[in-house]
Amino acid sequence: MLDNLNTQQLSDSEIVTRTLSDRNYFVVIVDRFEAKLSRYLRRLGVHTHEDRQDILQDIFIKVYKNLNGFNAGLSFSSWVYRIAHNETISWYRKQSVRPEGYLVDNNDELFLFVASDAVSADKLVETQIDANRLRTALALLDMKYRDPIILKYFEHKDYGEISDILKIPIGTVGTLIARGKKKLGQILSEYKENPI
Repeated sequence: MLDNLNTQQLSDSEIVTRTLSDRNYFVVIVDRFEAKLSRYLRRLGVHTHEDRQDILQDIFIKVYKNLNGFNAGLSFSSWVYRIAHNETISWYRKQSVRPEGYLVDNNDELFLFVASDAVSADKLVETQIDANRLRTALALLDMKYRDPIILKYFEHKDYGEISDILKIPIGTVGTLIARGKKKLGQILSEYKENPI
């Protein structure tokens, strides 16, 4: 049984340590990551609630089984997102389908992304960019650019975390984001002449 200590105040690494000695704490990990990972899966193109729930179940089973092997020197969040990324890719392979599109909402995240130098704000205003156009443009990007952009601008991960999640060097993360932003800008600027 969980003690009365407010688990919300514990860090991820403290929760992992407690879970290793008392598996009842695993529910805290699930509570902490379920909504975030569900949103991430939607951003990766898994649109149905049932499919997301199936993948989330696989993610948490894998986290539970491999918790003893977690390297405490790494970010637990990055480790969980890496498992989520791999499980989603595996799910797509099993389904023999490609992602249907990426979740982008008309909200603050869209405007933060626009304000990030991802593409010129003037070009976006000229093309009247909205979430639908950005979602379509993201779907047209090669996955090697799309995944780091989604993690950086929509999941708010830093370069180190993205490096851990995608298992690529930090320098490569920066390069892929810069090239991806440039390609995304080209796709969005072409929208003015040829609507997507």
